[in-house]
Amino acid sequence: MESTQTKKIIGMSSVIFWVGMVSLLTDLSSEMIVPILPLFLAGTLHTQVGTIGIIEGIAESTASILKLFSGWLSDQMGKRKPLMIAGYGFSNLVKPLFGLASSGWHVLLIRFGDRFGKGIRGAPRDALIADSTSKEERGKAFGFHRSMDTLGAAIGPLAAYLILSFYEGNYRIVFWASAIPGILAVLVLIFFLKEKQPKEQKIHRGLPKISFKGMSRQFIGFTLISALFALGNSSDAFLILQAKNVGMKEAYIPLAYLVFIITYVLFSLPAGILSDRIGRKPILISGYIIFAFIYLGFGMVHGSTGIWILFIFYGLYYAATEGIQKAYIADIVPSGKRGTALGTFNAITGIAALPASIIAGYLWQVYGPLASFGASSVCALLAAILLFIFRKETADLQE
Repeated sequence: MESTQTKKIIGMSSVIFWVGMVSLLTDLSSEMIVPILPLFLAGTLHTQVGTIGIIEGIAESTASILKLFSGWLSDQMGKRKPLMIAGYGFSNLVKPLFGLASSGWHVLLIRFGDRFGKGIRGAPRDALIADSTSKEERGKAFGFHRSMDTLGAAIGPLAAYLILSFYEGNYRIVFWASAIPGILAVLVLIFFLKEKQPKEQKIHRGLPKISFKGMSRQFIGFTLISALFALGNSSDAFLILQAKNVGMKEAYIPLAYLVFIITYVLFSLPAGILSDRIGRKPILISGYIIFAFIYLGFGMVHGSTGIWILFIFYGLYYAATEGIQKAYIADIVPSGKRGTALGTFNAITGIAALPASIIAGYLWQVYGPLASFGASSVCALLAAILLFIFRKETADLQE
């Protein structure tokens, strides 16, 4: 369904605006937790780096694999909003429970619940954004969404820093405070987002599965290359642990993470608009290359000054990839299969995310940070080279 909303809010359709607001509030809640959770695990709960890798790998894979089912189900229902309510609601219900955790495995269960909710909402939300825009403005729409998403993510670490300034080392207060924006996000979704009912609803029997049947060569090639990249894209928890490892004060780590988020916010929309003009893949290739050099830098850095600089460039990588890869998928699959395609893409890359963090944690624990970050850098460079080589076979439909 290619529906468009006539009502505009600050130049965007009302659907895109309210989806952005929901993501802003949810990421505000989540990113209060993200930059301090590895510190809580390593410092308060005394969890080993290898175990942190397992926790993060399972959590991220859960979210990505579930997107296969939620994307498929949203296509069958012909509606995206009910699954979004379920996903956002569940995540924002369980996240504050980090305040009760007393072991690494408690954190694993809560992270699993949080990512379970993300897996339910992710593909239907992305499909709704694609449904509500024309191809000519799709990069802009996804860029706007990522900007709103990351604006919330920028406020989150700042809120965590302010709370910790008054309650030094008391991470549990931050976890409980994260419930406030989470509840607001669900209320905005329920009462403000209006989804247009599709004209025709097609129901297909059978459960979803990871399959490329009926998908284009462009989609297949891009998904496989992205899976290789994901194999080296370990959790951000390792970046935070490396910041502490080289001597950055714990109170400043949320601020360094904030620098990354601000860079991401500033460049997401321009990157999306640029991809509308010159194509998605040149931007994606640039993002992969930036990632490779950033991770190599994290492996070799020796002081906190370098950490600040690397987090700035990490924001550029995110701006060049996160929203744009979704816009690219929306370009190369039919509208009726977007939920399924996004789900398949996220499931395959999510399967790769499980060994990514486990391997990174093992390499760190046995050989040190340079081995862990170096392996990630190699995977990213290989993915960039493959995406460049097969640019004709996986060419944008707009090119």
